[in-house]
Amino acid sequence: MNSTQISGAWTEMKGKLKHKWGQLTDNDLTKIEGKYDELVGRLQERYGYDKERAEKEAKEFYSGCCCH
Repeated sequence: MNSTQISGAWTEMKGKLKHKWGQLTDNDLTKIEGKYDELVGRLQERYGYDKERAEKEAKEFYSGCCCH
């Protein structure tokens, strides 16, 4: 999935992100706005994941998401 596809489906994805990672705030979702690197950073911050785990989870989420 490329960044244009992610941005276009962001509204739909926000709900799925919130369901999967309930500790992400609305403010976090606003800052993430479909950006992979932002999601990785927020997962590290909110869940204490190391970078490798955050990247793995973000990649799995984006590849399995409804919008690809």
